[in-house]
Amino acid sequence: MVEIQNLTKNFGQTLAVDKVSFEVKKGENLIMLGTSGCGKTTTLKMINRLIEPNQGEIFINGKNINAQKPELLRRKIGYVMQNTGLFPHYTVEQNIGVLPQLLKWDKKITRQKTEELLNKLHLPEASLTMYPNQLSGGQQQRVGLARALIADTELLLMDEPFGALDNVTRNQIQKEFKALPEFQNKTIIMVTHDVQEAFELADRIVLMDKGKVVQIGTPKDLLYRPINEFAEQFLDAQRLALELKIVSLNDLWPYLSLNNLACTTSISSSINVWDSMEMIRKSDHSCFQVSNTKGEKRDIDFQVLTQAFNHFQIAQANERT
Repeated sequence: MVEIQNLTKNFGQTLAVDKVSFEVKKGENLIMLGTSGCGKTTTLKMINRLIEPNQGEIFINGKNINAQKPELLRRKIGYVMQNTGLFPHYTVEQNIGVLPQLLKWDKKITRQKTEELLNKLHLPEASLTMYPNQLSGGQQQRVGLARALIADTELLLMDEPFGALDNVTRNQIQKEFKALPEFQNKTIIMVTHDVQEAFELADRIVLMDKGKVVQIGTPKDLLYRPINEFAEQFLDAQRLALELKIVSLNDLWPYLSLNNLACTTSISSSINVWDSMEMIRKSDHSCFQVSNTKGEKRDIDFQVLTQAFNHFQIAQANERT
């Protein structure tokens, strides 16, 4: 879908991006993660030619992006900015309809698709006639998402899309982001500095430092198979929380003891450890029966789950040594 080859960008004497290369598969959610100033946003903006590289090439579906005019390229790529980028003098309806207007869509179709997206993103119909300054930060971000989605482009670029939101609003929108079919069917390249966000949303992560790619891999690859000291230390402060959210009951299956706790409620083995613990904590039931895809069953309570997770951690540590 997207192929980046030896991308380099200088700003004066500063080397912002240094020979960056990676591929993004069709339908993949790839997240660029790293410290401030590591070159991730500059790299993202070179994909839709908001910034031109000094060296390197970018291909989308096998075609060099330099083979077409930047304005035509951008019409085929959805783009969500950190601070929404909404036009302050446009209403919500006008902001969402910018690209359909450029593509000369029928106004009735634009209105229909706009209303559908507002409903899916939990925005009231009355907001159509409102201006950005009349909306909350979360509502503005939803409008920005709707504007990026309305043309149903195959590729979506997102630059710190939830960074300016409070934690509660960010979590709500992230859940909507993951649930919407419009997102699930797209190839997404997203920039974030939020490690938790990257691990929750990514199929794969590109970890960057000082303009270079340090490691590319799944969240589990980065967590359990760091390529060097920087990659390991970058995650250290949040390691336990990350493990609890990316390790599933399937991963713990070899370590779940066979027992009979007489559990009456079933849950799937695809659930992560964190959510399982929360379900046990909040439920009237002290235990759950877990079923995997093979039809095997295990009974778990908080103690069984904790012991299995500890054994899994020990096994992962032994693999690294």
